[in-house]
Amino acid sequence: MAKSKSSRFHYGYVIIFCCCLIMGIDIGLVMSCAGIFYKPVSAAIGVSVGDFGYYMTFVYFFSILMLSVAGKLMDRFSARWLLSASSAILGLTFLAMSTFSAVWQFYLAGAVNGLTLAFLLYLSYPTMVNRWFNSKVGFFMGLCSAASGVGGVIFNPLGGHLIATYGWRTTYIIFGAIILLLVAPLLALLLRNYPREKGQEAFGEKQTESLKSGTSYPVAIKSFAFYALLIFAFMMVSVSTLNLFLPSYVTSVGYSVEQSAFVASAIMLGVTIGKIALGWINDKSPLIGVMTSVGLGIAGFVCLLLGTSHIALMSAGGFLFGWAYAGVTVETALLVRTVFGSLDYAKIFSNISIALAAGGALMSGGWGFLADFTDFRFILCVGIILLLFSGFIGFYALKNRQENLSANSSQLTK
Repeated sequence: MAKSKSSRFHYGYVIIFCCCLIMGIDIGLVMSCAGIFYKPVSAAIGVSVGDFGYYMTFVYFFSILMLSVAGKLMDRFSARWLLSASSAILGLTFLAMSTFSAVWQFYLAGAVNGLTLAFLLYLSYPTMVNRWFNSKVGFFMGLCSAASGVGGVIFNPLGGHLIATYGWRTTYIIFGAIILLLVAPLLALLLRNYPREKGQEAFGEKQTESLKSGTSYPVAIKSFAFYALLIFAFMMVSVSTLNLFLPSYVTSVGYSVEQSAFVASAIMLGVTIGKIALGWINDKSPLIGVMTSVGLGIAGFVCLLLGTSHIALMSAGGFLFGWAYAGVTVETALLVRTVFGSLDYAKIFSNISIALAAGGALMSGGWGFLADFTDFRFILCVGIILLLFSGFIGFYALKNRQENLSANSSQLTK
């Protein structure tokens, strides 16, 4: 009987499918495809591309606001309905955006999208994978995170074709309908909060008791490791936003627009492969995972600096940089789990994610401001320094993991 129970299909794989839907379609459409609307929408409503681009600032800012409470909501209420409702609101917002004629309306939509993305982008797959899996956690987090890149690969050319053929308003309607009629209903139908709701245990129950229980939220936020991971997240996402400026760097050193697009594709390939591979590596050793992401990212910057006369070297640099980009979501989520365990994961990670959103909001424009006053090669060197510091911080957080668990045990015995 026990053998039959253990060998039956585990519902955790359905949870992975749901998380891939969220990342591949919801996040793929909202984040990965945002850029294809900038030029046609700004031209249609009579504003500059830069003014329209502030839409994303509202997305990040309101994500920061919601993340301060989103982790507590995920623990207190049904993640199934929170994620389903967030997806439905996202779809409705896209439908509304098809009717807009003023830039402030898009800013308002960005604020609403930011509130939903606190759940969908930052907390969905880290929380659900953490609840449903005790083994292969890194691999499945990497797989879910990589789905956003796959969504971007699929929907960017599709969206570009739809805009060229039917216009941006119709494209917003189609994208909203995909989210509203496909993703939201499937999440409501298939998602479950915990394995016990399907009469199962988390996949791979064999693990240490310290990881099962972990560090409580009150103890975690008083630890040095918590603030170290805040800095780690901020630095890593700051480096990742350099992706927005690398095509301009490639053309500035003499390459064609087509060659810069090839380098951009190499970056996305590195991000997609890197997310899955880093997840697998972290299952073996979190420290090696951090060193791999940071080390390959540094190697990528070096190749980009040296590749001014060799497009193959420049492309290799883009691919390796993609691994550092991948480490933003994968390494941050897994470091939080490794250092603090599963007990209050959603609460702790939601606070760490504030640094991700803040870094994205500040540095996506900050690098451009710095580029106006310095050479871009200097900025790449700054990226190397940030990655080096990130590696040291990740090492420190892992080294102090036992201290966090000991502090939690002391707190519980009082």
